[in-house]
Amino acid sequence: MTKALERRKKLRTDLIQAAERMIAARGLAGLKTRDLASEIGCANGAVYNLVADVDELVLRVGSRTLHRLDAALSAAESAGASSPQETLVRIAIAYCDFAAENLELWRALFEHRMAADKVLPDWSVNDQLQLFRHIHHPLAQLLPGRSQEQLGITARSLFAAVHGMVALGLEQRLVAVPLPALRKEIAGLVRAMIDGLAARGVKTIGGS
Repeated sequence: MTKALERRKKLRTDLIQAAERMIAARGLAGLKTRDLASEIGCANGAVYNLVADVDELVLRVGSRTLHRLDAALSAAESAGASSPQETLVRIAIAYCDFAAENLELWRALFEHRMAADKVLPDWSVNDQLQLFRHIHHPLAQLLPGRSQEQLGITARSLFAAVHGMVALGLEQRLVAVPLPALRKEIAGLVRAMIDGLAARGVKTIGGS
């Protein structure tokens, strides 16, 4: 690799890391390319020699966030009893804790909007889809009669329920819920949903 390519690679890494720090401190709305350029020591226009546009920059930061979330969920999977239900509870609580500890970066994953005619790159889509394996595997153990498609829909529904509770619970307004209480409520929700899904599965098999 030539020195010029090495410098570009380093600048690109510096840019993404600086953007990550800026979003963590200011939120997505506080991301300013001029400030980023000043921090990494390049001209403002040079930022677009390192990434295609702001969308790519935000997605690259999001990719780093998703990889750290993936690691947190993986740790939660192996942190206790191997029962599918309790694994799902630990995953849900780990998701809540990650959001609380990385609030602005977590919010940026959902606040970022691209133009309607712009397609998410495959690497970004894959980063997102990979996370559902944490939910899909224990669900497959709990609901062996469901097809892969049905399990995928159930996994997304379970995620949506937990995400909604986390989003409202961490809202820094009147609806905010203390984190210990929020964790307890999320655990109760997941257990209730799993119990309900398992009961429905038994009824379906029994024909009633």
